[in-house]
Amino acid sequence: MPNILSLSCLYGIFLLNLHRKSYGGEAGASLCDIKSPSILFKTWNKTFKDMMNAQDIKNGTCIRMDGQLYFVVEFLHVKPGKGNTFMRTKLKNVVDGRVLERRFNIGEKLEDVRVERRPYQFLYTDGGDDIFMNNETFEQVPINKELVTGSAFMKEGDTVEVVSDASTDTVLYAEMPVKTVLKITYTEPGLKGDTATNTLKPATVETGATVRVPLFINEGELIEVDTRSGEYVGRVKA
Repeated sequence: MPNILSLSCLYGIFLLNLHRKSYGGEAGASLCDIKSPSILFKTWNKTFKDMMNAQDIKNGTCIRMDGQLYFVVEFLHVKPGKGNTFMRTKLKNVVDGRVLERRFNIGEKLEDVRVERRPYQFLYTDGGDDIFMNNETFEQVPINKELVTGSAFMKEGDTVEVVSDASTDTVLYAEMPVKTVLKITYTEPGLKGDTATNTLKPATVETGATVRVPLFINEGELIEVDTRSGEYVGRVKA
């Protein structure tokens, strides 16, 4: 009967092969490949430290699934009349923003991705990138416009939240505050006394973006805009 040491070595080889496959190496490790116990420890640590149980997820949790990153935007513990309890979730793809529904069995292992959120200040645009400054280190970093939520409504000096993969420092996305205040730089003159809010007209704001506003809004006024949808929220008193 194999002893505990030999079983540990065999399991270590399995983990080493798994590690190699995950990071582009070749499988087929042998006992000769294991020259130091630290290799086993590092492989074991890398394999398990980032895993979590499905029942531990919550809104905002980031997981890696099928080679892509997803944020949990909704979850629910479901206990059917028959069968085992499971987790019903809605996951948002970090890259394209698509939301999918997925269910996980209780106890199912998921790869947990630790993310960091830091405030950055928008400086200027350079081609397809927006240039930001880390408010803590003052380091300047370019972020592709497609990764910036609400980029069209961002003006110089605005602060955004940059979310990155803590293990690789890779920027996942940047997010404007949900609402921002902008000045109308051009729109057709408003109709005096017309306070209807269900009839809209186009207006250009200081960032160059177009927002549909009520007829009574005039050039030079400040308005509040929802950066997620680009919709007019309300008039702001100067």
